[in-house]
Amino acid sequence: MILLTKLVNPQLELWVETKDLETIIQPSELPATTTWKDWFSIWLSVLAPTASPIDCYEVSLLLTNDLTIQSLNANYRHQDKATDVLAFAAQETAIPGAETIYQTCPLPLGDVIISVETAQRQRHDDNYSLSQELAWLATHGLLHLLGWDHPNDESLKIMLEKQSCLLQQID
Repeated sequence: MILLTKLVNPQLELWVETKDLETIIQPSELPATTTWKDWFSIWLSVLAPTASPIDCYEVSLLLTNDLTIQSLNANYRHQDKATDVLAFAAQETAIPGAETIYQTCPLPLGDVIISVETAQRQRHDDNYSLSQELAWLATHGLLHLLGWDHPNDESLKIMLEKQSCLLQQID
């Protein structure tokens, strides 16, 4: 018997924006929008989400500074400090008519916001590039959008292992 496996290649609409990075980094030092789209597409293929009836998803990525992410963190999480990554899942609330809408439109997963400033500080050493740190944070945010969480050490360990697995796919 031969088993045939469907390769999952979800469609992705990825919106990448930078905000308030002029004094922190040159745009050429960041991964290109096409690179981000390739990465997120690969990660979604590996994660194989099933929420969209047409296998099409939408994600927004904002690369910003500590001040912007601190403001978002204070407003939405009541923690008035900068952080490395925030994820705001779009599917945490029921949307009237969603069953009909998402038969023809991408399913919005939500927003991932990364502080490039914090990412620069968190790099482990000179052999660990800013792009690698940003990719690490992006996988963390994407997993949150897909419902992953880490309320305890064991679930954090599992999530970090999944992040490592996802990063191996883009090396």
